[in-house]
Amino acid sequence: MGIVIETFIWEPSSSVFIFIFFSSFLLLSLFPFYLSKHAPTTKSSAFSDHPFSSSSPRFQLYFLLLYSLASVLEGLWLVYGEFELVYYGISKEDTVTFMLIGFGAALFVGSLLGLVSDLIGRKKTCLVFFILHLIVGIWKMVAPSPSFWVANLCLSLATSIFSFSFETWAVVEHDKVDSKPGHRQDILNETFWLMTFFESASLIGSQVIGNWMVGGNLEKGIGSPSIAATLLAILGIACMSRHYDGTTKIMTFKDYRMSFSVYILGDRRIWLLACAQACLHFSIAVFWILWAPTLVADGREAFLGLIYPCFLGARMLGSTVFPWLINASLRTEDCLTCAFVVQAFLLSIIAYDYEEIGVLVTQFSLYHACIGLILPLLARLRTMYVPNELRGGMISLSLAPANAAILFILMQRGYYRTIENSTMIAFAAVGLFMAAGCMYVLKREAFKGDMKEEPISIFKD
Repeated sequence: MGIVIETFIWEPSSSVFIFIFFSSFLLLSLFPFYLSKHAPTTKSSAFSDHPFSSSSPRFQLYFLLLYSLASVLEGLWLVYGEFELVYYGISKEDTVTFMLIGFGAALFVGSLLGLVSDLIGRKKTCLVFFILHLIVGIWKMVAPSPSFWVANLCLSLATSIFSFSFETWAVVEHDKVDSKPGHRQDILNETFWLMTFFESASLIGSQVIGNWMVGGNLEKGIGSPSIAATLLAILGIACMSRHYDGTTKIMTFKDYRMSFSVYILGDRRIWLLACAQACLHFSIAVFWILWAPTLVADGREAFLGLIYPCFLGARMLGSTVFPWLINASLRTEDCLTCAFVVQAFLLSIIAYDYEEIGVLVTQFSLYHACIGLILPLLARLRTMYVPNELRGGMISLSLAPANAAILFILMQRGYYRTIENSTMIAFAAVGLFMAAGCMYVLKREAFKGDMKEEPISIFKD
């Protein structure tokens, strides 16, 4: 008599998605009522009725639509790229090589793109982002068996641009169209958390688009996401070219170098902020490399395609907490310290304790909820400490140590097998504890000076 072994494939319950949706909806719906009763009447808010410049809301809508479009492009290759490697039979060793090429490009070239963006203009750099995605889309459609290292190189540079260009463009543009500092900071705060919210929603949408275009016929559908990416890139180029404004005030290279040395390299607070950014970037990269192998370790099976939206939904939920915190009597550094500590403890538990899939998904979701809160908080701190004209260079250079660390651990794990997955996660946890320490020290440094929560600009009117 034969024995039938039933396999169990874990998948999240539909109630999880319902909880995330209604929690986000409630936080957004109840916030105006909270603000009307608890916020100071002298302080403006993105949710209040202050008469902002009419061009500011229009630009915010235009910017968020373009940012969502860029996020869909990023997510489309993130979801579709791994599937494509499997389809073409790429080995694990070659996959590691492609990852090393990508992070190497981000380290040696992407780290300088922020400086270039500050010098030539932020909107031009955003335009380059769409051009790079257009090149990759056309390359994959034309080449019958595409060279993955070329595509990976372009996509890594595009991701590096995405990490700083859109934020710096939004800050500089809002600084031009809004003349009142208090109002300008309020609308920037709103833009920061909406960027995180829309990015997460767009990444979920990119997964839907990729699954729909590939469909059940792999032979016919394998190239469809490339077509979608090409069309979206063309749309982004058309929108940016149509509304192009070349009147942005920029500095010469000599003035930029002197200002960068004084305001960035010579400021201890910027070093602390950059260290926290690098630690967060490193932990996020480690997560996306290891989350799937961690869940399916020891032969376990799970519907990864259903778990992926849970993480992004949790990030959306975390971003909706941001407007509540900035209108409460809490310092930004304190909020970041707590969020980093929570993330570090979550990764520490994952690194040193064997968990069931459901527990791991819960911990990963909480980790992403913290990311949804941390990203706009860090953007708010950059607005307080980093001059607008130097913002892109500061962000891109701060990510260089993280990319170098990722290159190192990928080589040790992928080629030499000297470290385990749990060790990589432990390194990420240590980095987050360091980020929390940086925020604690930054708070003490802020008390020494009179730091106003307003955008900083080198150019004076």
